Amino acid sequence: MDAIKMFRKRIIPNECVELRDDEILYRDNEVIVTRWRTLKPKKTLHHGYSCYFLERGYKVSKFYDHDNQLISWYCDLISHTYDPAENTYVFTDLLADVVVYPDGYVRVVDLDELADAMRDHLIEDTQAQAALRHLDRLLSVIYKNAFGKLQQYINDRETEDVSWAWPETSPDEA
Repeated sequence: MDAIKMFRKRIIPNECVELRDDEILYRDNEVIVTRWRTLKPKKTLHHGYSCYFLERGYKVSKFYDHDNQLISWYCDLISHTYDPAENTYVFTDLLADVVVYPDGYVRVVDLDELADAMRDHLIEDTQAQAALRHLDRLLSVIYKNAFGKLQQYINDRETEDVSWAWPETSPDEA
């Protein structure tokens, strides 16, 4: 079977990008855990890990800066499709996100983008409804102090991954 291909589809802006540099560390029927570097160099964000919770409708990512210091946990609301013939996943970003900072502060962001996408008919009603339901479930997990269970998927893989060093610069930065 061919290697798994993963794509990130965005509604705003309208784009679909192959995550060709993401490395899959673990995969089962419920989750996919990856490590990655930013697609486009950023001032602070450098690299991280992500866990796609396929049926729950969100992706939890651990963001690191250039000095390997934790910036935040970033949670995207997503939907996905899988094509077994092509062994390809397409993850659609449903716009609203949740940021959990190291001190425990929680912020919901980009609800305005979701509203704009609904107004401009860029997102289907079923997708917007799914985004709100996923957001409700994720916030329930966080507010019940159970977010650590989601973080554990990444932390376990990261612990196994300690021998891997992040290159100082990406090919695009060199």
